[in-house]
Amino acid sequence: MADDRPPSGFHPPSAIPEATRFLRRRIAPILLGALLLVPGCGKPQGAGTVAPVPPDLSARKIRVVATIGMIAEMVKQVGGERVEVEGLMGPGIDPHLYKASEGDVIRMASADIVVYNGLHLEGKMAGVFERMGNRIRTVAVTDGIDREKLLRPPEFKGAYDPHVWFDVTLWMDAVKTLEKALSGMDPAHGDLYRANGARYLERLEMLDRYVRREALIVSPRKRVLITAHDAFNYFGRAYGFQVRGLQGISTVAEAGAADIQALARLIVENEIPAVFVESSVPPRYIEALQEAVEARGFRVKIGGSLFSDAMGDPGTPEGTYNGMVRHNIDIIVSALAGPRPAGIGSLPEGSGNDVR
Repeated sequence: MADDRPPSGFHPPSAIPEATRFLRRRIAPILLGALLLVPGCGKPQGAGTVAPVPPDLSARKIRVVATIGMIAEMVKQVGGERVEVEGLMGPGIDPHLYKASEGDVIRMASADIVVYNGLHLEGKMAGVFERMGNRIRTVAVTDGIDREKLLRPPEFKGAYDPHVWFDVTLWMDAVKTLEKALSGMDPAHGDLYRANGARYLERLEMLDRYVRREALIVSPRKRVLITAHDAFNYFGRAYGFQVRGLQGISTVAEAGAADIQALARLIVENEIPAVFVESSVPPRYIEALQEAVEARGFRVKIGGSLFSDAMGDPGTPEGTYNGMVRHNIDIIVSALAGPRPAGIGSLPEGSGNDVR
């Protein structure tokens, strides 16, 4: 029989208590202002903090707010049945430009822990994270990554490239950071977090091997990945691709005519067959690049849409980290090396995202 109940979390206006409406109208702006005005702890953006752990945390689920979809999934994988996760940024949302709404502030203020990427990915929320850390536990999953492994592009003014999830081995380090954070908050269930984390890491190891194997299908001369912005530098370093983006590390930067012409020249000189659009970035710059290449007498196709700063829709393969990474490498290889025979390009059985 069909379920006519409204989606979870939905309440018609008449069902919302007056106190809740008052909270949303009056308290949230005050709370946001307080978070921004209270002196921070002095740590750089991306440094997690430790707040007091509620004494009864082991008796209930941990309330977690995560910023991007990749982190929300990570929390579900490691936390399993012990966590309730709310994600702030869904499919197609650009975290570089995202600003916390009043509803976001309410959700974060009521969480036991806020988990985010760090390294200035959530640039417009940096002040909120730093000051919220005085009251609520916050964890930047990139804190556990050796800084020697991070990229520091010269155009990013001394900051690190935040898109670490495109090197699966670095994302594995982020998983370990989260597992330690959850185990520290809830030591009574530490064995569960460690077991879930170990299973997830095994699947990520298989994913890393898959991407490395697929990348070798493309000839070295054709391993040039041109996208809307420089989100794929870790991917390029790990898997042997030269990566060029029309915009910088952050989508806040604008691509100019000189950038477009320089990439058009690169494409023509190396006969690169395809460029790529991104799910969370408008395609206008790539389309302009395509026109500039055609003006030079060469045709370059749009090889497909890659997931960069956000995953796909929930319920789809691309709505998981594993599926997003596989989608990207499959699209890249197909566009740069041509279609593969049927049956080639599948992960071993048991490499899914479920937690058992």
